[in-house]
Amino acid sequence: MQISVEDYARQCAQQGLRGDYSKCRTDFTVAQGYDHTEQDQDVWRTLSDRQTRLTNRLAHRSYLDGIRALGLVDRVPDLGEVSGRLRKLTGWELVAVPGLIPNTPFFDHLANRRFPVTNWLRTREELDYIVEPDMFHDFFGHVPALTQPAFADFMQMYGTKAEDLIDLGGEEMIGRLYWYTAEFALIEEPGQTLKAFGAGLMSSFSELQFAVESPEAHRVPFDIETVMRTGYEIDKFQRAYFVLPSFEALRDGFETADLAGIIRRWKDRPPLDPGRLSAAA
Repeated sequence: MQISVEDYARQCAQQGLRGDYSKCRTDFTVAQGYDHTEQDQDVWRTLSDRQTRLTNRLAHRSYLDGIRALGLVDRVPDLGEVSGRLRKLTGWELVAVPGLIPNTPFFDHLANRRFPVTNWLRTREELDYIVEPDMFHDFFGHVPALTQPAFADFMQMYGTKAEDLIDLGGEEMIGRLYWYTAEFALIEEPGQTLKAFGAGLMSSFSELQFAVESPEAHRVPFDIETVMRTGYEIDKFQRAYFVLPSFEALRDGFETADLAGIIRRWKDRPPLDPGRLSAAA
């Protein structure tokens, strides 16, 4: 059963999470309301300028293509404008939400090619770290990847399948798949050049550099079953980064994998230690 907006708002308040849920529709969307202050614009430019200097060097080319195609650099993006450009490229659109939303509406949005974007922006005091996903994390981190057809297809399939897999007891396992792909993946470019992909990396100044350049980063070949079995870190650098061979491999592997079988085999077992996985060659 889907939780009500009122009950979810109380839960978020108890956890100290931000976001005004009082104006949510039943699908947890709100109007973006483009009323950002000059302080917001300054924070956006500071974050954008700083990250762009890194992403130009460290991000996968498809991510950079998406940034340019959608126009996300110079000011706080207008959700309607970006949706219009994105819709022409891959059929996706953006919907504003007040912050984190429950699984059921989140998966429904993905299944219908709608990506939820938080409608508030971090403060200047939070430039380096923020606990919750904000507008910068969602727009600058997630949205550019949705311009890539294979990844856009993967995200829709993920939304379509996730709820049924959770019903099998796979909530943690399906969450790990999202974490290690949409949030913290690395990917190979032609010539085996390693680049970053994933919103958690794209919106993080320090972890982006660590994941791609540091000899201390633990990089692991991508395998869906291993990903779904591997634990992850929430408030520190990841102890493993899975390396995708391509977006097509991610999409096709997710489409053909026996996800239900993986969950039945491993849901009651302890997660794998990411630091003990075999490293990529």
